[in-house]
Amino acid sequence: MIIIITGVSGSGKTTLGTHLAKKLWLPFFDADDFHPTSNIEKMSNGIPLNDHDRIPWLEHLADKIQEWEASGGGILACSALKEQYRQMLQVVPQILWVHLKGSKELLNERMMTREDHYMKPGLLESQLETWEEPEYGLHLDVIKKPEDLLEIIMQSEKITSPGLHVGVIGMGVMGKSLAMNLAENGVPTAVFNRHVPEKEEKIASTFASENSLFPLLKGFDDLETFVKALDKPRKILLMIPAGVAIDQQIQQLEPLLDQGDIIIDGGNSFFEDSSRRFQDINQKGFHFIPMGVSGGEEGARKGPSMMPGGSKEAYDLIAPYLKKIAAKDANGKPCVGFIGPSGSGHFIKMVHNSIEYAEMQVMAETVHLMKYGLKLSYPEISKILKSWSGEGLKSYLLEITADILVTKEGKNFLLDMILDKAGQKGTGAWSLTTALKYYVPYSPLAEAVTARLLSSQKEDREELAALYGHRFGAFAEDKVILLEKVRNAYALTRILNHEVGFNLMEQVSKNENWNLEFSEIARIWTNGCIIRSTLMENMVTLFKENSSLLKTKQIKAKAKELRHDLAYIVGLGLQHGFALPVMSAAVNYFYGRITTDSSANLIQAQRDFFGAHTYQRKDDPSGKFYHSEWKS
Repeated sequence: MIIIITGVSGSGKTTLGTHLAKKLWLPFFDADDFHPTSNIEKMSNGIPLNDHDRIPWLEHLADKIQEWEASGGGILACSALKEQYRQMLQVVPQILWVHLKGSKELLNERMMTREDHYMKPGLLESQLETWEEPEYGLHLDVIKKPEDLLEIIMQSEKITSPGLHVGVIGMGVMGKSLAMNLAENGVPTAVFNRHVPEKEEKIASTFASENSLFPLLKGFDDLETFVKALDKPRKILLMIPAGVAIDQQIQQLEPLLDQGDIIIDGGNSFFEDSSRRFQDINQKGFHFIPMGVSGGEEGARKGPSMMPGGSKEAYDLIAPYLKKIAAKDANGKPCVGFIGPSGSGHFIKMVHNSIEYAEMQVMAETVHLMKYGLKLSYPEISKILKSWSGEGLKSYLLEITADILVTKEGKNFLLDMILDKAGQKGTGAWSLTTALKYYVPYSPLAEAVTARLLSSQKEDREELAALYGHRFGAFAEDKVILLEKVRNAYALTRILNHEVGFNLMEQVSKNENWNLEFSEIARIWTNGCIIRSTLMENMVTLFKENSSLLKTKQIKAKAKELRHDLAYIVGLGLQHGFALPVMSAAVNYFYGRITTDSSANLIQAQRDFFGAHTYQRKDDPSGKFYHSEWKS
């Protein structure tokens, strides 16, 4: 539904439109906000606008009206003084026109009381002279109170009951945050949560009532009522745990859905499960969108990075809503885009999380080296990390680590109070098994998973530490020189972490014929997600012409410069008792990638010796396989 409220300045278009928007659960827009600077300057100086000024403004509004109509509707307050102007705005079939009028004395009095508005009272005369009385729509006298005018509009036969555009199932942290994000951005949103006696009762309705400041949010405790309240085609976002719970929820939903309805899985499902569900749901006449969502609670609430795959047709229907709530990149473009078919959206979210594991681990290794090897305090390390942000290493994880290091609980640093047992939800391990399945080298990111597994064995580690008398040794080298080397080791490891993750995406994309666009994926990850960084912003450009970071001129120069420092820090750290799994794996991976003559020829000889597995020869470019009798 599109409603346009017209009238001269001072007639109360904004006041009435704002009240009407809340009543109808529709977003409100003020046409004055779309004026170009030149128009505002003229009106601020008391100069009336002419048709030359207004036409581009009205054309822009017409484009916006089409966008609003496509995403569910909206209410626009616009003077639209001439019939010519109104016809320019009549770009969708169903528009309810509401025309406000009042005496010159009343309008002038209202304008005189307005503060900090660029429309000067002296311009009222020219507006009244320009005004052309329309023969259609609702004509309301503004001498009446806004609430009375609102009631008249609501009784119009053209006003339909407001529908709910998107439904969210699952009122965990992410589900609640996304629901509030949608509602705050003008999307009428229904929420539902399962009912578990004495454990989870009236979760959704309570959540909605406790957030009454969001009038577009409505809670349901009955699944059938929830589904029926949604506009068709229904758009239902599942924010529930991955695995069996997703299949069970889909099974409960299917009897309540109509052909063409859309189910979106916004959780961290394994992409192969998502591919299976995509095929199954499509065969039944519904749409399925497996969508990765990154950014944690804050991102979900203020603007996440989103990676939808599956049905392109369904994506086009939900895209206007996703773009409303997504984070924005440096150019103001939403950090969301259609990834590809089947389970590709969840696949790249899995890889994102795998890179995230490695990025967190290398940050932890770096801080550990500075604390125990360089004997620096937390405030000193925090200051150093902040300085690195200004040297091209800026990232969300680096920024929050700098804050974590100086957070105290009483007189103690909170970090020292936290048990060193890292948790995980499985996505890192999924990436490792996927890499093995597709024969993709993955050692740095695999080691990040292994490091978390080792950390979980706290009791065993304590027993073995006592048995071996293990201690960290302090570095004797110059701190200033070592800090530069640590920084360089950290920087190159991060590049290699991303290279490994994107290499997996490239190989799987080729195998599955997904045609993933890596520059676009990097762009989606420049804001809203956990691994956003300056490096990611650079990758948007680098991946436009390359499929590998290591093959770009910029990264090649940097890797040549930093590789010796990475090797040096790994060697120094190991000599002094530091476990550096990701840094170590990164330098080994790098040297493995750039080595012409590797040791694999001996492995092939061994395989042929004990198992007759054959081998290829350097002096035979045909690729023929040979077998030798190794024992005389």
